[in-house]
Amino acid sequence: MSEQYVRRRRRRMSEINVVPYIDVMLVLLVIFMVTAPLMNLGVEIELPTGDAQPMDDQGDPLMVTVTRSGDFYLDTGDQPELIDGQTLVATVSAIAARNPELQVLVGGDRETSYQHIYEAMVYLQQAGVASVGLVGDPDEE
Repeated sequence: MSEQYVRRRRRRMSEINVVPYIDVMLVLLVIFMVTAPLMNLGVEIELPTGDAQPMDDQGDPLMVTVTRSGDFYLDTGDQPELIDGQTLVATVSAIAARNPELQVLVGGDRETSYQHIYEAMVYLQQAGVASVGLVGDPDEE
């Protein structure tokens, strides 16, 4: 007796199964939702509050942060770095020479002495910065 092989032909599916892609997307979403609040990209300070209007968006401003102890941090877009007054003047004046309409913001902890904020503004004036703003948080209602 001869053996016959029964051959079944499978129909090809023309649909894509997207369920695994959705699963991967949801896992990535959860990972990003958990890790995003943990990323602290600045110097930890408590800004003062006030009822001021937000400034118009004129590009990315340069940020100088003053801590409670009077240390200066310069944030040029990467990681804020600890900097002394003379280096602050030299660095900001070099940046201001390339961009005369540079806007610089000074943020200080609410417990910072006014003297430290004033020193930062004097250093920025010596660097030739024409526009200096102060950073604060809006009042909570």
